[in-house]
Amino acid sequence: MLPTPPAAPRPRPALLTFMGGVGTVTGSKFLVESDHARILVDCGLFQGLGELRRRNWRSLPRDASDIEAVVVTHAHLDHCGYLPPLVRQGFRGPILASTYTARLADIVLRDSARLQMEAAAHANAHGWSKHRVAEPLYDDADVDRTLQYFDPVPVDTTIEVTTGTTLTLRCAGHILGSTWVHLTLEDGHTLAVSGDLGRPGHPLLRPAEPFSGADVLLVESTYGNRRHDDEAGRARFSHVLAIFRKTGSVGSLRLPA
Repeated sequence: MLPTPPAAPRPRPALLTFMGGVGTVTGSKFLVESDHARILVDCGLFQGLGELRRRNWRSLPRDASDIEAVVVTHAHLDHCGYLPPLVRQGFRGPILASTYTARLADIVLRDSARLQMEAAAHANAHGWSKHRVAEPLYDDADVDRTLQYFDPVPVDTTIEVTTGTTLTLRCAGHILGSTWVHLTLEDGHTLAVSGDLGRPGHPLLRPAEPFSGADVLLVESTYGNRRHDDEAGRARFSHVLAIFRKTGSVGSLRLPA
């Protein structure tokens, strides 16, 4: 009797590493690692107090060149603003996002680079930085290199990211082009990542596609403990319009409580 061949090793459970968007509402970065894939969902910039902004100057706890793809849910800076540093650190894979997210990211990243370059120039001119030569986190050239890696993905279409790992983007209703992410790994397990979700009934945006099931659901909840007061929002917006109609400006506007 021939010996029974050893059973093939079972794939290890995928790892989910939180590199941002935890303990603070900015810097969203979620690394998904399996036996055959290493995918970063969102690559956001930390914003706010100096302690948070200094995190942007640290390298990621994983080698950027080992990340095979980045999936971007939407083009707000706290979800896409760290892409140029990631490319500078050696990332060379595709940046997967909806077509409109890719187009908006071009605008957002260029504006971010311009603001950082202006801040560095001002610091050097007036000597307020603790660094002898203040430098921007990234510049226009970094953004140009980064935009080359964007690979737009049609919404509601399943594509293969790496061998056996597929991605589907669904509408999130947050801003133009915003999506939530559905990943199916090579072992069949699934992960859904919410990104930022919008409210139904927006006059310009498609509403968020209903959740369709996953083994793991990762939900960002910046405003999870709040209720939107529609009536108060309309009153404040009406007040803004009235001030603008009267003065042509809202620069010194104080909203009613």
